Amino acid sequence: MKIGIILGSIREERSGKSVAEWVAQQARRRPDATYELIDLKSFDVPLLTSATVPGAAAKQYEDERVQRWSETIDGYDAFVFVTPEYNHSVPGGLKNAFDSLGDEWADKPVAFVSYGAEGGVRAVEHWRQIVANFRMFGVRQQISLSLFSEFGPEGVQPAERRAEEIATLFDQLEEATRRFSLVDADA
Repeated sequence: MKIGIILGSIREERSGKSVAEWVAQQARRRPDATYELIDLKSFDVPLLTSATVPGAAAKQYEDERVQRWSETIDGYDAFVFVTPEYNHSVPGGLKNAFDSLGDEWADKPVAFVSYGAEGGVRAVEHWRQIVANFRMFGVRQQISLSLFSEFGPEGVQPAERRAEEIATLFDQLEEATRRFSLVDADA
């Protein structure tokens, strides 16, 4: 199974880079899945302005940047969204990139690792509503990192308990991915 870890911040000097690298480092220990880091910033996904609704585009997009994003996302079985919380909600860049695609997201499990002043919990609550539109299954376990107590000059410094929590997150995501794959195989 192939799982994408999406670094969802596109800002300069973003805190999320160290978070995504920590998630990827923890994922390397997993024997039953391949986890790969996907840096949204490297795709330069333009604002969604196409007249064709992404859900009706049949994975064929006018803009080559969106097409490359589509092909990348379509190649994964599940995702970990590394998401900041901006203004009590999701980051605009990741929301736009999500909205720019359609069926590439459908029926795939997703897990959330968030960070912010309140751990990014409000962003995750909004993400859960958003991904439901594509029948994505959001696993229950989530990691919510506090900017005040789990970050330092070198980036994220997760509390000791986070290693066990992220192992549970990976367990749930991999199990959901296996279940979704079995359903697809039986169809």
